[in-house]
Amino acid sequence: MFTGIIEAEGKVIDLQKDRTNLEIFIEAPFKDELKIDQSVAHNGCCLTVVEITSDRYRVTAIDETLQKTNLGDLKIGDVVNLERCTKVGDRLDGHIVQGHVDATGECVGIENQDGSTIFTFRYSGEHITVEKGSITVNGISLTVVNSKDKEFSVAIIPYTLEHTNLRNIQIGDSVNLEFDIVGKYVAKLNQMK
Repeated sequence: MFTGIIEAEGKVIDLQKDRTNLEIFIEAPFKDELKIDQSVAHNGCCLTVVEITSDRYRVTAIDETLQKTNLGDLKIGDVVNLERCTKVGDRLDGHIVQGHVDATGECVGIENQDGSTIFTFRYSGEHITVEKGSITVNGISLTVVNSKDKEFSVAIIPYTLEHTNLRNIQIGDSVNLEFDIVGKYVAKLNQMK
């Protein structure tokens, strides 16, 4: 489990195809603290550390992951948001994040509001957002400020913009979305009625 509070940014230093899998090599400030088999969220997608060397670690994204996330679009030099799993007993500063990306969304608007930045994203599928509810965008726990059918907006403070890869997002870019787990259960229960 994760909280959606980004711990660090990592840099993609190599990508290697292995059949339908993608081996992703990451340079990260906490690399020396990692262990093999540890879960790390990469742009909100939980991946297992499978190798650690002197300057990087490696994770594997299988075809299923590549089909449902934006990880297949990564290029060498790209910056990814990183979060290690939550320790039992720590504060839950964001919201409950599973690291299981539900869909990708497309950035359809960026508006500077003299102190904050409003990002608008469009998505497909049967997902829901609610105003003042939680959403995870590229692994970042955010609050929905405007919710429409298949579209939502979030307001980003300067600190978040500076310390995550949202600062690199442009209109038309793809982001990973994990919708609020409580909302997903409520939607499922309503379908069963």
